Amino acid sequence: MRTFPIGGVHPSDNKKWSKASAIEAMELPDVVVVPLAQHIGAPAVVKVAKGDKVKVGELIAEAGGFVSANIHAPISGTITAVDLQPNGQGLRQMAVTIKREGDEWLESIDRSEELVRDCSLEPAEIVARIKAAGIVGMGGATFPTHVKLSIPEGKRAEVLIINGVECEPYLTSDYRTMLERGEQLLVGVSILMKAISVDRAVVGVENNKPDAIEHLKALAKEYVGIEVKALKTMYPQGGEKQLIAALTGREVPPPPALPIDVGAVVCNASTAVAVYEAVQKNKPLVERVVTVTGASLAEPRNLLTRFGTPVESLIARCGGLPEGDVRILNGGPMMGRPMSNLASPVMKGCSGITILSGKDALRGEPSACIKCAKCVEACPMGLEPYLLQRYTVKKAWDEIERNDITSCIECGCCQFTCPANIALLDYVRLAKQTVMGIIRARNTKK
Repeated sequence: MRTFPIGGVHPSDNKKWSKASAIEAMELPDVVVVPLAQHIGAPAVVKVAKGDKVKVGELIAEAGGFVSANIHAPISGTITAVDLQPNGQGLRQMAVTIKREGDEWLESIDRSEELVRDCSLEPAEIVARIKAAGIVGMGGATFPTHVKLSIPEGKRAEVLIINGVECEPYLTSDYRTMLERGEQLLVGVSILMKAISVDRAVVGVENNKPDAIEHLKALAKEYVGIEVKALKTMYPQGGEKQLIAALTGREVPPPPALPIDVGAVVCNASTAVAVYEAVQKNKPLVERVVTVTGASLAEPRNLLTRFGTPVESLIARCGGLPEGDVRILNGGPMMGRPMSNLASPVMKGCSGITILSGKDALRGEPSACIKCAKCVEACPMGLEPYLLQRYTVKKAWDEIERNDITSCIECGCCQFTCPANIALLDYVRLAKQTVMGIIRARNTKK
């Protein structure tokens, strides 16, 4: 069975806590805080002011550049503030605060359950609707989807790849979406195929989701050019480069190369559903499915949640925090970021909230590197994480750049395998952020 060729690990998937929980609608919050930077690229530019009235789906912030995304009101009500608000890590960022008044949607949004399969729009019109709806990659990367679909001059897309892998342990939001919204997903795939003018799409799903694979295969018989392929379960197969290699055998070169350089465009499964809603139902991206899970959580769930909803309210819906030591992650245990502010809002890239408890919540005491090279063997990008960590300690940024830090996908395989409990991912993230800043400053001077 196919998988990617270099590195990777196989942590326990721990999806059993939430995989049987059907998607439920989260209660509407009384107040939402909607950050203006919910995507890779420039923050959106606010278009409302304190005191304005808004309906669900109304534009409240406009894309601040080509690589940016529109932001829409997730609830109806009154704008009470446009100011700095703390995010999950306690850092302040610009946001719009809305006090809810009912649940009034824009009349242009089709909220019916009727499946609309046929799309008569031209590719440029499809991309324009996706851009207007503020669609971004919902697997966590949050790259604006309209940018991915805008194929650069001189490049040509040959295959659309749909990421249904969901390789991050614990998380099941994509899994439940594939099971419960498979038709909308496949219509979304056909729309994406039309947008980039390809006649072939492949949906990759790991073999720890056999029911999702069989369900999508059965549905795909009615859709020309779409095939569903089972993949060997291996982390981080959800990375774009790893998924492309697993499904096509093609290797994306190091940065600045992109998937389109090997003829591929990759979109997440939940993103495809959002595309269906945007193009066929005129619905902006105002909500998503969030997995709230953990071995000690009373009632793990998959909750359809409006953006801006406080994380603490989702945890309360699932029975509240367990007793004892806990660590709350925005995301899964491999790539998720620890949260210090549970009043912070759910955003477009929040696929899950993972609550680790007991010994799982505690990091092992770090010791000296024993030069075992397990981190090198596990790295799916062929890097030397132990070396990057040493250079980071020394602030040897030139050496770090020469050792291809920009190729790092921050998957955490290195840290997962380290017997010395060295926080390799933390060091590598710091190094990558620093070097990327140096590169941007250097390019600005040219």
